[in-house]
Amino acid sequence: MLLVVTYSRSARETLRNVCRTHEETVVRRFGRAALLAETEFGAFLACRLREKHAADVQVERTEPFNEFADAPASVRAAATAYESRDSPSTPYDKFAAGTDHPSSAAMRDGDL
Repeated sequence: MLLVVTYSRSARETLRNVCRTHEETVVRRFGRAALLAETEFGAFLACRLREKHAADVQVERTEPFNEFADAPASVRAAATAYESRDSPSTPYDKFAAGTDHPSSAAMRDGDL
């Protein structure tokens, strides 16, 4: 997919118009940003926005996150256990203390 992020009012307006006019190419809208289908037409729309608004538009190629292939089993298990905790107000680091779950600091430093 192509992620298009806008940084000016006029670029946001153009993005909004592109999204309304070409709904079949828009995967998702986020206000200042949109995900476009990774097709030649999606690339055309992204290039058109960059051409019109230059540095006020950023375009990035993205790939979907597959939690089962991309995240370690320890991270998935920690997320599952944390969301099943008894007290919803318990911070993660307090929850993970004394368990086999990774600390938030260790996860911040770990690359996927």
